[in-house]
Amino acid sequence: MPLLIGIDEAGLGPNLGPLVVAATVWEVPGPPADADFWGTFADVLTNSPTCNDRRLHVADSKAVYKPPRELGPLERSVQTLLRLGGVEAGTLGTLISALLPSAEEFPQSSPWGQTAAPVPAAWVPDVDAELLQQWRDTCGETGWRLKRVCAAVVIPEEFNRRIARWENKSSASSEVHFEVLRSVWPRDGREPALVVSDKHGGRNRYGDLLTDLADGELVTCLRESATCSEYRLGKSTFRFQPRAEEHGPVALASMVAKYLRELAMHQFNGFWKQYVPDLKPTQGYPVDAQRFRRDIAAAQATLGISDDVLWRCR
Repeated sequence: MPLLIGIDEAGLGPNLGPLVVAATVWEVPGPPADADFWGTFADVLTNSPTCNDRRLHVADSKAVYKPPRELGPLERSVQTLLRLGGVEAGTLGTLISALLPSAEEFPQSSPWGQTAAPVPAAWVPDVDAELLQQWRDTCGETGWRLKRVCAAVVIPEEFNRRIARWENKSSASSEVHFEVLRSVWPRDGREPALVVSDKHGGRNRYGDLLTDLADGELVTCLRESATCSEYRLGKSTFRFQPRAEEHGPVALASMVAKYLRELAMHQFNGFWKQYVPDLKPTQGYPVDAQRFRRDIAAAQATLGISDDVLWRCR
């Protein structure tokens, strides 16, 4: 069946914490460009919930969750999505492993290897069991199917190695995006596919990256601009645009990425609180990250943990 694929990331800007790139892959009943995600699932989810709305909130992850608000609404939507795709995991570590784009294991280097905390953290599956069943029923009635949810979680040490290889942040980020894309895009090209991704920073040209993905097959540039870059490769169309979360599959990818990053940061903060009991937690963004770095300096030295394990060089 034709495929509609949405890709997005969370955590490109912070100095601390992982970069996460996620994708959601949907089989659709007709041409992917004509697929009406919001209309099809209007009874199950919404991007603008009203008071006492029982539907799932699906939108750009920054609209669904922004600290210090509770993680609950984000977790509710993401965990329901995962169950729709048949993914259930009892810990953060098993969840990350289930979503990785390849068979490689998530690195267990301290302090990023502390992944035994239970998930979901707060959401109770039984509360939304009926809504999940309604989503499944709608998929069955309309011909939509969630084929896969995929996510790459890149801890600072690995991100720094990529920066050293590419010598710039944009290329390192694009490399991760295309590793995720390669794992979910069907190379046989027998069915039409539309891939929609948020732009990678300020990058407007993606033809060279797609040529590498295609292993030499012809890539046709349809347009390249600040508002949209679009390409054809066989029966597949690849679209890179700002604010791509207006497309439901991209919004869900954004939310999966944000959810995994927030859980990882929660574990990271918990790790350091063992050694600095009065430590104020951080989200890892530049100004507060410097404060956090000062607060853990003595404990970091005692534990012998290098800056490269904690701190992104860019």
